[in-house]
Amino acid sequence: MENTNKYFSRLRELIALELAEEQQAYRRALEEKGGALTGTIHDPSCRYPVRLGNTAYNPLGQITLEVLFDVEEDEVELDFEPGKPVTLFYPTDNGVKELPYQCYVELVGNGTLIVSLPNKTAAQSIRNTADHHLLGIQLGIDNTSYRVMQEALNEAEHKEDERFVKLREVLLGQRKPSFRQLPQLSYPWLNRSQQDAIQKVVEAQEVSIIHGPPGTGKTTTLVEAIIETLQRETQVLVCAPSNAAVDWISEQLMRRGIHVLRIGNPLRMSDEMLDCSYERRYSAHPDYHELWNIRKSLHDGAKGEQAHRLHKRETELEIKINADLFEQARVVSSTLIGSAYRIMERRRFSTLFIDEAAQALEPACWAAILKADRVIMGGDHQQLPPTVKSLAAAKGGLSDTLMQKVVALWPQAVTLLTMQYRMNEEIMAFSSQWFYNGQLRAAEEAAHRMVSPIDTPLMWLDTSQLHYEEKENLHKSLSNSEEARLVIHTLKDYIEMISPQKVENERIDFGIITPYRGQARLIRRLLKMQHYFRKLKRRITVGTVDGFQGQERDVIVISLVRDNADGNIGFLRDLRRMNVAITRARMKLIIIGNAETLSRHRFYRGLAEHIRRHGEFIEVQSQ
Repeated sequence: MENTNKYFSRLRELIALELAEEQQAYRRALEEKGGALTGTIHDPSCRYPVRLGNTAYNPLGQITLEVLFDVEEDEVELDFEPGKPVTLFYPTDNGVKELPYQCYVELVGNGTLIVSLPNKTAAQSIRNTADHHLLGIQLGIDNTSYRVMQEALNEAEHKEDERFVKLREVLLGQRKPSFRQLPQLSYPWLNRSQQDAIQKVVEAQEVSIIHGPPGTGKTTTLVEAIIETLQRETQVLVCAPSNAAVDWISEQLMRRGIHVLRIGNPLRMSDEMLDCSYERRYSAHPDYHELWNIRKSLHDGAKGEQAHRLHKRETELEIKINADLFEQARVVSSTLIGSAYRIMERRRFSTLFIDEAAQALEPACWAAILKADRVIMGGDHQQLPPTVKSLAAAKGGLSDTLMQKVVALWPQAVTLLTMQYRMNEEIMAFSSQWFYNGQLRAAEEAAHRMVSPIDTPLMWLDTSQLHYEEKENLHKSLSNSEEARLVIHTLKDYIEMISPQKVENERIDFGIITPYRGQARLIRRLLKMQHYFRKLKRRITVGTVDGFQGQERDVIVISLVRDNADGNIGFLRDLRRMNVAITRARMKLIIIGNAETLSRHRFYRGLAEHIRRHGEFIEVQSQ
């Protein structure tokens, strides 16, 4: 068993590797662009050239700049997201010159980015540069997150608080978790496994895990567990790896009447969460008007004894408002990194809930765990893992989440949710057998649900006889043009089979999923070229597997792309990714791909056999 010092030292090394990889990839990307700046760059993480639009101020008083760029007709998802850092650059005779300002994305629109700037000087400097050079914008590196993770690991290693040490030892496998014995709780509106999960949460003294496979109501269960915990505790901390995940569970709690205080940049929150943000509640506090007047007097030049008195009162009011906001909140919510914000210093919580824990880097989890006596994790380690860019860091274990480790160490702390409410039972069955030991059951209302009574829930269109060709595009992503055309043709045929009128009347929706951005880009382009789909475009979503995490559609078409004689399937070997893809469909799953290439891997061989037995397996012939 690894000792504590060695354990955290190794995690620090892995995070350093990940940061180094991000920095190297960023420099490589800029260097590569240096030779391409005579033309245009349309890349998920870069745009060149861009135009500057309006300058304005956001609600926090920060200066913002509108950055405009042309949108390709077949534009697919961008890496630019609210909260992410970006830098502006321009070409020189010696390559690329970066402007020395760290900016952050606030809003992403169609051909528009709104970015916040450090100050007025930066805004003027950027405009002056734009008068003489064409500018580009490139996704940057979030150094703050890496700093927070390193600091959290240092503190977690050396912290000697007795309660924390006990929790740390359990999470590291050095001590068994303990549980209290409590009377059986009853929630008639939940199924048995959901009730068992909540029972285990309230009985756990250090750690409990709610393992929620696709469609099993993991968020519903976690919300009920939080509410039940609040019957016993004054306040809890709720975190997740992303702002979107924090907002989602916070919104569910608000709808149940729970007072939530949302920590983080309001510009990265959903509209529904803004009223719960720390900043909005701060400015709505009854004492804020006095504080504002004091700050105005100090800004206008109050001096001497008056300034001293005002500063003292300013500090008193800041402490009072901050204390009131936290005392009123039953739930404090933030991202894992956001739990280390300055206003969270010295805050302590009896219980920490981490949603989507299977997508969280372990070092980020420790930032929040430092503030808690016990931790409850919800997620599914059989779905998408956290993104790790460094191959060395991934091989070293950075892709292994804390949830994954605790599941392996302490199965007695885990409750598997076994009733799923999304999929037809035939769609569910293979995933259940492969990933969940056959323990999933389809709820009665979902088990036999189909688009049409003459339809089947499963279909594989095997392209083995067609010898399609996979190609790498300019963005170093694979695509398969013939298979993309087959996707379009298949979707049209299926809609005709069930009738466009039925699609409209029953509001049937469709998802087209592919592991590769290049293929998603190509399929989107082909869809736009077809007049047939124009009336249906709001019912059809095209995206990568990662983009579909957490989503579902009535009908899912998966384009697997890989088609070669060597059986090389690349990152389709990441079976967790495929688990996400095949479990998005409620009523119909159509897989399109070369079964001969894919069946060299036993997962795809098993999936093909399952569809042969329970659906339609069609060998597509050349025409």
